[in-house]
This record gives sequence, C-alpha cells and structure tokens, in this order.
Amino acid sequence: MHNAKKLRQIYAGSILNDEKKQENFNVNLKIFYRKHFGKHYTVNINKRKGVINMKKKLVVLTMAAIFAMSAVGCGSNDSAATTAPAASDANTETTDSSATAEVAATGDVANKDKPLVWFNRQPSNSSTGELDMNALNFNKDTYYVGFDANQGAELQGQMIADYIEANIDSIDRNGDGVIGYVLAIGDIGHNDSIARTRGVRKALGTAIEADGNIVSDPAGTNVDGSATVVQDGKITVNGKEYVVRELASQEMKNSAGATWDAATAGNAIGTWSSSFGDQIDIVASNNDGMGMSMFNAWSKDNKVPTFGYDANSDAVAAIAEGYGGTISQHADVQAYLTLRVLRNALDGVDIDTGIGTADDAGNVLSDDVYKYDADQRSYYALNVAVTADNYQDFTDSTVTWAPVSTQLDATAHPSKKVWLNIYNAADNFLSSTYQPLLQKYDDLLNLEVEYIGGDGQTESNITNRLGNPSQYDAFAINMVKTDNAASYMSILNQ
Repeated sequence: MHNAKKLRQIYAGSILNDEKKQENFNVNLKIFYRKHFGKHYTVNINKRKGVINMKKKLVVLTMAAIFAMSAVGCGSNDSAATTAPAASDANTETTDSSATAEVAATGDVANKDKPLVWFNRQPSNSSTGELDMNALNFNKDTYYVGFDANQGAELQGQMIADYIEANIDSIDRNGDGVIGYVLAIGDIGHNDSIARTRGVRKALGTAIEADGNIVSDPAGTNVDGSATVVQDGKITVNGKEYVVRELASQEMKNSAGATWDAATAGNAIGTWSSSFGDQIDIVASNNDGMGMSMFNAWSKDNKVPTFGYDANSDAVAAIAEGYGGTISQHADVQAYLTLRVLRNALDGVDIDTGIGTADDAGNVLSDDVYKYDADQRSYYALNVAVTADNYQDFTDSTVTWAPVSTQLDATAHPSKKVWLNIYNAADNFLSSTYQPLLQKYDDLLNLEVEYIGGDGQTESNITNRLGNPSQYDAFAINMVKTDNAASYMSILNQ
C-alpha cells in the first residue's frame, strides 16, 4: 500500500497545475468507480495537498489500473501512468463518452433545478391554511410528502367519541352529566394542528363554524361553557343525554417560542387539574409528545383516558396502562416517500416508480396506505387508529414498511448526496420515529443523507447550515413555520 500511496501522490501532483488534465482525470476516475465499484467507493481531489483521498483502500494493482486508464483520457506522458491495459479503443471511447455525458448532466445541475421535497410541514399560509403553490412548484422535481391530515383528524375525533360511548357508565367521573375534556393544541398556525383540533371538536359536537370552517382557536378556560370559539355538544347513550364540554385548550408554546412543546403541556395539565381536576373526563392532544407528558404528569395516576396522535412507541406501549389511543400516520410510508421521490428524480425515472408501480427490486405501495394529489404535487400517507384492540401491531414505530424494504442495486442506482433537516431535533415524533426510519431507507435507496437538526424556533438556525448547497444532489426540507418556504428557495436560487 506504501507504493500505491506514492503512486497516487506522484500522479495527482503532475496534474495539479493543468486544469484541463484535472477535469479529464476527475471524469475518467468517476467513470471507473461507477462502473466497477458502485456507490461504496468515492474519490475526492484535494488540490491543497496534491493527493487523491479514497474512502476505501485498494490494492496496488488496482490503483495502477485506475491511473493508467486516466492517463489515456488526459493524454499524459507521465511515467507513473503509462501502463494502460490493451482494451478495445472503440469500446473505451463509447463507455467514456456516455459516462462523461452522465457526469455533465448530474454534476452541472443548478441548485434551483435539483430535486426538492418538502415534508411533514406543507408550504402554506399559517393564518389561512392556503397552500403555497409557488413552493410546491419550485421546479419540475418538487413535491410534498406528509399524511392526510383531515382523514387522520376525523379518525382521532371518532376514536374519542367511540370511547366515550363504549365507556359511558364510568366516563363521567364526578357524575355531573357533563363529559369534560381538555385539549392540547400544538401550533395554531400549523395545518395539521388545525385539522386535529377541528376533528376533535367536530366529532364531539363542540365545533363552531366561521366563514365555512370550524374554528380552531384555543378556548382558554371554559369551565362554565361561555367561550365563544366552542359550544357545548350533546351525546345520547342508552336514552340518557350528556353534555360534552371543552373545559380548556391552549397552544403549547414555550417561552422560547417552540411549539408542540411537551413540557408546556405537562405544566398545563397540572394547572388545569388543580383548578377543575374532578371535571376532566378526557384528555385530548394534537400529538403523542404532549399527550404522553400529560399522561405521565396526571392522567395515568387519575385513570383519565388520554388520546394523542403519531403512534410513537412510548404512547402505543402506554395503551396497556390506560392511554386511550393514538393515530398512526404511517410514518414508515411517509419516510419512504420522502426519500423515494428524490431517488426517482435523481434517476430520471417516472415519479411513480417504487410507489404505485413496482421498481426493479419489487418495491411498491398499495393504494390503501397512500394517495397522491397531482394538483397539490403532494403525497399523503393514510392514517390508522391505534387502540386497545390493535396496539400490539404497532409497538415498534421504527420498522420499515415491508412492501418497500428491498435494497436497490447500487450499479443501477448509484449513491447521491441529500441534505435533509428536521425542524426541531427535540421533536419526539420526528426524532424518535421519523428520522430512524429515514436512516433505514437511505441505505435501501443508496442515498447519502446529511441530517440537520434545528432548534424548533428560528428558520435561520437551519438555513445557516445550508451554506454550500452545490455539494448536494437533492434536498428534503422540514420548515419551522409552514409559510417560510421562501427562506429556503432564496438560497437554492442563488
């Protein structure tokens, strides 16, 4: 290996001062590696040191063959690279020209034209919910991946309503004829949070409409039923009518501005329970992170059923201890779609490959786990209610979805670099469920992903770490706020 290292240094030094030779050398070296070694070997020319750094060591004979081949492409007479194998000139020229065209096609793509997927937080106006179609049509290879928020919200609301009806004999803890619930709202400007709040209120009959939509604003404290953003609902079971009341609701935002904050939810249930704890019959939450915080802080000990969303592993396990239920948003399917649409765009194949149509490895999704909205350029995973009846099927939320878990061939699908951020590294769902799934799928799809964790508060905490987008082949973006897509697009447009 000592001789190989010396050979690398001699050859690299001979081309450092000749830009044309460097360019030809790089192209031919990439051709050789793509042809013979696939994604597991990459090369980086380091001009400052005058050496060629390799991720994996090769034997001396292989190194000599590489540089000899490169010398032919560069037209060099250097003695260190004069032992080119006697291959067919015609075949070599054909292979080199096609591979050179491939390098040019992928290596010179402007950042604004590279594949982009928005995920988990759909570009939209945080006040009105209107989709940001400029962001969703940033280029021809831009998509959104998330889940069907409205379908999931309806499931959560119906799950709570069904539980009340099934347990009507014991649900009214103080026997006052009022089924009281409290609601933890994640982010008042987030479409998913808005949908879940509306879903609960619609199912329980506490919703009020304004301008054709169910009001999703927090009610504050509403023990007396006088709030203007909700109303008292009614439910009749076994001939007896009960009032359903939203006793309190608030956005769980901490002092630093981070939303969906579990600690804030834990503090809130402490405040609510000390004021009107005997009236709380149900705890509802926009997600499991906040739901589990309230469950552990108060609900579990007081045997008050708590309902969340996301099917995080700890929440699913807690169903055996009295957690009422949760909603699986098929994170396994979402994570796959997030990287799959990038893989397809990078390969230049139909976007439906490996999704609705089987790929060359047999990966394919059935239409009961996702849907595609072409007008919105959005893929949505479908949701499943997780209750005491089926929770054992969801105990590990980080297992890949079996129908799309076959490794892609590295020769046909060579390694590509992807920049991907998580808006908040402390977010329970994204960090404990979504990212572990992404890390499994990036291997299966031959993608080298750089994961960036944000602070959940400022967009600049993330965008400041996208200083050199040219080194990546594609981007997956999870915004702090849904209406901040322009912050990322401006960087990619530079």
